Amino acid sequence: MEQVSKARAEQIMSERGWLPLLPEAFRSEVLRRSSLLHYAPGETVFRLDDPAGGIYGLVTGTVSISLAPAGSMPRLILLGVPGRWTGEGCFLTRKPRRGELRAVVETTMLHLPLDAMDQMAARDPAMVHHVALMLMMNVEFLFRVIHDLQKPEADRRIASVLQRTTWIGDVPIPLTQSEVGVMANASRKQVNAAIKRFSEAGWLTNSYRSITITDPGALRRFAEGDGTD
Repeated sequence: MEQVSKARAEQIMSERGWLPLLPEAFRSEVLRRSSLLHYAPGETVFRLDDPAGGIYGLVTGTVSISLAPAGSMPRLILLGVPGRWTGEGCFLTRKPRRGELRAVVETTMLHLPLDAMDQMAARDPAMVHHVALMLMMNVEFLFRVIHDLQKPEADRRIASVLQRTTWIGDVPIPLTQSEVGVMANASRKQVNAAIKRFSEAGWLTNSYRSITITDPGALRRFAEGDGTD
């Protein structure tokens, strides 16, 4: 994969996710103070209980996000979407990291350090409101995850997980069936059966460590219980 330049990264992040919702001067300062980082597949961005740090914005590639309540081991919850930022909890609470962020494929991110965030907040108290907006955008993602996990039928939970992964773009999904099972709270047998069913319906194609969604609309309708049973 060709590495993305800082200028291109700034353009991408200015057009999607959190930054376009913010005042232009603030957006420009975030981009100016951010560093461009590249991660190899499997490389960790941060781990549970790492010291408090800044925020990360996903420019290209895919990251896995694993979370857990206090005292528990993180579990894979969702994949990051280009344009989205995370890591805001440390700025708001001054506590260590509460989860793990890991590159799944070759990935490029922007990183705004915690001390830079503090300097910005000292000059402009609205910084706290801007970061709170990021927090609520991420909470909306978790609302979707909770909603999907409450579906009683395993195949609809699996369909929901697969449909959510299309948010990362029109690319193969870099997940194993075991990982899909963790995200959907389903057994490997249930995942195998569901993927076979969806493949036969023409909604996806499946290969080793990769799933390609070919009909996201049909998958979404099934996940929501609208249409095919």
